[in-house]
Amino acid sequence: MEDRDFMALALKLARRGAGWVSPNPMVGAVVVDGEGRIMAKGYHRRFGDLHAEREVLKRLNWKAPGATMYVNLEPCCHYGKTPPCTEAIIHAGIKRVVVGTLDPNPLVAGKGIGILRSAGIQVEVGVLEEECRDLNRAFFKWVTTGLPWVILKWAQSLDGSIATASGHSQWISGPQALRHTHRLRAESDAILIGRETAALDNPRLTVRLVKGKNPLRVVLDTSLSLPMDLNLFTTPPPTLIFTSEEKRGKIAALRERGIEVIALRDADGKIPLKAALRELGKKGIAQLLVEGGGKVITSFLKEGLADEIYIFIAPIFLGVGRSPVRDLGLRSVKQAMKLKKVTYKRIGQDLLLRGRL
Repeated sequence: MEDRDFMALALKLARRGAGWVSPNPMVGAVVVDGEGRIMAKGYHRRFGDLHAEREVLKRLNWKAPGATMYVNLEPCCHYGKTPPCTEAIIHAGIKRVVVGTLDPNPLVAGKGIGILRSAGIQVEVGVLEEECRDLNRAFFKWVTTGLPWVILKWAQSLDGSIATASGHSQWISGPQALRHTHRLRAESDAILIGRETAALDNPRLTVRLVKGKNPLRVVLDTSLSLPMDLNLFTTPPPTLIFTSEEKRGKIAALRERGIEVIALRDADGKIPLKAALRELGKKGIAQLLVEGGGKVITSFLKEGLADEIYIFIAPIFLGVGRSPVRDLGLRSVKQAMKLKKVTYKRIGQDLLLRGRL
């Protein structure tokens, strides 16, 4: 096997941490002996647990003299919830370290590589670098900007409606697409909807169809007028409300139920989305899934705050219904927002279109 093959294996291992390690990055590590035989494999399993490098070295009783380690992200060199991984690598006697990409965290950012090289370890950087960066795109954005990676997701009919004219939308897509959505929820730190979706659908926004943890539930309720008996307010997990109205009595009642309320107001009396995202970033939300209606989706698009889009297209017609995207202020096709890195995948009876903005 070549360096690329071992790095591909490290990436495959790293993906197992999806939904469990955030806001830490997903990292996998493989240790190989001088003959190219795999000695041990490991990955970062949960936030607060051993990092991938220490996980794999623990399997070798912390000793791997003359071996090569493959890791998709630069080993850390600072004390956090665990000691520096560079320290463990040096003490284990590793001779060579192959790194997929540098860590953008200012606490690391090349320092880990420097420490290893100063200890006489051969270090190579950039093997499958694009794939390694892409895997941790949410972490890269969050650690460099303080903002979460924002995914807009919706299901629509062939004629472009996310609901009937009356607002009914359950269920446009099929069971396989719904399961895929729950997996996406499990891999996200928070899930956001607007007031209209909360009132019409009364969703729980939990992970039920796959194994995984529930994300933080976030609701945009400008007027703070949603009824208190919604599932979002009466069932776990936690819910956070962004509002522009400081109704002290309502806020106190919500907080008594363990619901966090953050009041933000721009000059027009609306909730400033970027400020809301910054508040989520401060809470360690690295990936945000937006499942809102047309108003919320349009706001994220108009303000340039979305990074990725998932659209489930169902083989049905709804006629005159509700559109997922409203007026973007465009006056010609040349002004159209164009998706990059577009992929298509069949999910049961539906078609999943993915793209980046």
